[in-house]
Amino acid sequence: MSLTMRFSVLQILGLLILDGLLHCQGLARHTFVVKDVPYTRLCSTKNILTVNGQFPGPTLHVNKGDTIVVDVLNKGNYNITIHWHGVNQPRYPWSDGPEYITQCPIQPGQKFSQKIIFSSEEGTLWWHAHSDWTRATVHGAIIIHPKKGTSYPFPKPHAEVPIILGEWWKKDIMELYNEFRESGGDPNVSDAYTINGQPGDLYPCSKSETFKLMVDYGKTYLLRIINAAVQDILFFAIAKHNITVVGTDASYTKPLKTDYIAISPGQTIDVLLETNQALGDYYMAAKVYSSANGVAYDNTTTTAIVHYNQNYNASSRPQLPNLPSYNDTNASANFTGSLRSLADDNHPVHVPLNISTPLMFTVSVNTLPCSTNSCQGPNGNRLAASVNNISFELPSIDILQAYYNHISGVYGDQFPSFPPFIFNFTAEDLPLALETPKRDTEVKVLEYNSTVELVLQGTNLAAGTDHPMHLHGYSFYVVGWGFGNFDKDKDPSRYNLVDPPLQNTIAVPKNGWATIRFKADNPGVWFMHCHLERHLSWGMDMTFIVKNGSNPEAQLLPPPSDMPPC
Repeated sequence: MSLTMRFSVLQILGLLILDGLLHCQGLARHTFVVKDVPYTRLCSTKNILTVNGQFPGPTLHVNKGDTIVVDVLNKGNYNITIHWHGVNQPRYPWSDGPEYITQCPIQPGQKFSQKIIFSSEEGTLWWHAHSDWTRATVHGAIIIHPKKGTSYPFPKPHAEVPIILGEWWKKDIMELYNEFRESGGDPNVSDAYTINGQPGDLYPCSKSETFKLMVDYGKTYLLRIINAAVQDILFFAIAKHNITVVGTDASYTKPLKTDYIAISPGQTIDVLLETNQALGDYYMAAKVYSSANGVAYDNTTTTAIVHYNQNYNASSRPQLPNLPSYNDTNASANFTGSLRSLADDNHPVHVPLNISTPLMFTVSVNTLPCSTNSCQGPNGNRLAASVNNISFELPSIDILQAYYNHISGVYGDQFPSFPPFIFNFTAEDLPLALETPKRDTEVKVLEYNSTVELVLQGTNLAAGTDHPMHLHGYSFYVVGWGFGNFDKDKDPSRYNLVDPPLQNTIAVPKNGWATIRFKADNPGVWFMHCHLERHLSWGMDMTFIVKNGSNPEAQLLPPPSDMPPC
């Protein structure tokens, strides 16, 4: 028997043994039924796609290191996939969820049992749909508690509360998506932002349903904040109260006391709220941070109420917190740049220091020719987006299946390590010829255990703006960031290699850059994309393939038997 065959047999035996052990131990199982349910917001009712009829969807509670199974049954009218955002899924991308990357979608009437493997994550993550724009209403929290017998690196809070920020459109979300794709322009902005599914009492027909956080004086509450918005980075604050950041993207941070946070779509931030103010009602509120010039944005504010339980005479209306201006780039970048890993004995930092694989990716908004010259993008063109000037096209079968089964013609493996064109990326007036990207399905292949430094460089092509970039299958260290063009000779001297934050989503600042590092020790197929949904739809996406290591424990596990058909 050849060495390769021995490894394959060992892989399969290992998976069978693992499945048997999990079955014997009574592996926790959850059922997600995806279906349309009528919901009323902003004085009107529409059907929305939900999980188990809930908006937001059910919260999953696990302990660090757990493995669970979620049976997803699609009773809706559209294809669906579910992604477990920030769960690294060691050696098992089969349940990661992005359509046509790691699986074909679950068709109406079909079912897929997804095994979710939690490993090093601890804190707050979330799950959401990863098909078209269905994640607008198909999403929910994942709370990863410490392992039994261990505790938080801060005093145990009195209570823990998920705070899910989202968006609401009066129009059916798939109608909105289809119109946006056909027009070639920007989508319609949302009609409201939401906190835990509710717009709040500043919107019509919303006062009675406004979310209320009931608190006692003198207690500490852990708020697990998730930005599930489809389109926007958001500022969030609580009137008269400072909050202390203690975690982001399921990794603990050094305590950071602040009066506001900036949170990107896809990101989670854990904060401690001390209820130490005069008895009364106080607004928590969120509003947009939108940096792109000339791009429409939702200028409304969503609110919830922090209500002290003791008896007192309430004023007529709670006070709003002071939030930064909608276009305050410094406020957004400075908050994000202030995060630091906890970096103590129980939570060590493992920043790769010797880099084997340096990469630089430009992230750009672009334009493509419009066949009728009447699209709603600049100069009658169609808006697009790209990474290293490649606007990603989804294949007809998923890349993971093609990779695992050696199916040719599905993707190319020549994604460039550096921008194909070098220019002044953040200049004010750039030649229109630079705006047209190449449309293709290319992947970047990484050697197992390679140490990667990736500089994400924003550009000012069709529209300079922030780009919250999310990497599947990995958390990464954010070792540096800045405005303007990255300077390879000067900027690395300012990297933080001691206690950089460990994240899975990072906002590349408008006309700026961010550098991340990670060790490619999770074999498989892993998606990377902007978490502004319009940019993802336009092609600001790419895919990594991380090759197998030499040992069976460093190799991609086989697929389950019930993968959705293409």
